Amino acid sequence: MSELTSLSPTRPRVLEFFAGIGLARLGLEQAGFDVAWSNDYEADKRAMYEAQFGDEQAGRDHKFVLGDIGQVQADELPSDASLAWASSPCTDLSLAGGRAGLAGTQSGTFWHFIRLLEELGDKRPEVAVLENVIGLATSHGGDDLAAAIRAFNGLGYSVDVISLDARRFIPQSRPRLFLIGAQNPPEDVADPNSELRPDWLQGVFGDPTLATHRARLPNPPAPLTSGLGALIEEMPSTDARWWDEERTSRFISSLSPVQIERVNELRRTSGVKYRTAYRRTRNGIPVWEVRPDDVSGCLRTARGGSSKQAVVMLGNKRLRVRWMTPREYARLMGAPDYNLESARSNQALFGFGDAVAVPAVAWLGQNYLAPLVRGEMATAERVELQVVSNG
Repeated sequence: MSELTSLSPTRPRVLEFFAGIGLARLGLEQAGFDVAWSNDYEADKRAMYEAQFGDEQAGRDHKFVLGDIGQVQADELPSDASLAWASSPCTDLSLAGGRAGLAGTQSGTFWHFIRLLEELGDKRPEVAVLENVIGLATSHGGDDLAAAIRAFNGLGYSVDVISLDARRFIPQSRPRLFLIGAQNPPEDVADPNSELRPDWLQGVFGDPTLATHRARLPNPPAPLTSGLGALIEEMPSTDARWWDEERTSRFISSLSPVQIERVNELRRTSGVKYRTAYRRTRNGIPVWEVRPDDVSGCLRTARGGSSKQAVVMLGNKRLRVRWMTPREYARLMGAPDYNLESARSNQALFGFGDAVAVPAVAWLGQNYLAPLVRGEMATAERVELQVVSNG
């Protein structure tokens, strides 16, 4: 194994798979972790990652490996990590993808994550996390989620499954699923938190063929119902990013009667209010839909269709529309100070839309992952799991 010496030996070290632009790292660092090694296959994301963290210039002991995870070998990884984090591609699992499941060409890269953990042997981190869209819970009738849990079980991990929406921390609707594998799982609670483990997740905990646990955790904050307006970039009416009259008219003409009524009501009010809008195809016709609340819809990668969100400014008998900016994306992902100086607009939108929200990771890290790796959670009686062997 390659031996990397941490600059902060008291901070648990992390292997960061499918690192993207590093938002998981930002959250884990807030929770007291030290990310030692990262991997992603997209050069644009690595460029943003390196501009943000500047590890080499700062003399920090961190290695970023650019390339296909299928080409990574276990002997390239630090051998002293306590946590392995994987935000594996969700394209094949989300409602926006083909739902090919874990056998898909992109989400199937999860199995290379499992392969590397297996090849690490007794040096594998004591805690491993998979973050993905909530569609994983229903992909192939739940078989994909069960398969992922069994894969962790085969490596000696008991698994907890949590659903956490970034809307509890920032004004963006962004539910995500977190599988937390623990070699020394915490005590299973008799009254699991229903806000984190809703009814549609209970099936995996009742499956006798799966080794699972449910840790005692505090209730997360209540979902936000406002806050978008405070994160919008102010720009003068003369800014070229506002759509011209013709384009704005096309936007308005595509709205349904319900949408028109909503927009007109807000336009008549005094003061400035902001809403987000997204494109949908209804009966084969592309239309715009405006959210009714002061919360953003889920940010996505900037690739056609309904991917990009627009910002609608309403009030004082006026209406203006423009695309959401990279800085607004950063703020809505909980990374308001992210370094965007060298990033192209679409590069930044793609990077943030394909990431995990920083405060959701930080909350999970502070309340679950850090106490778990530091041995501060009451440990359940050891369950012997059948560990996969190369032999």
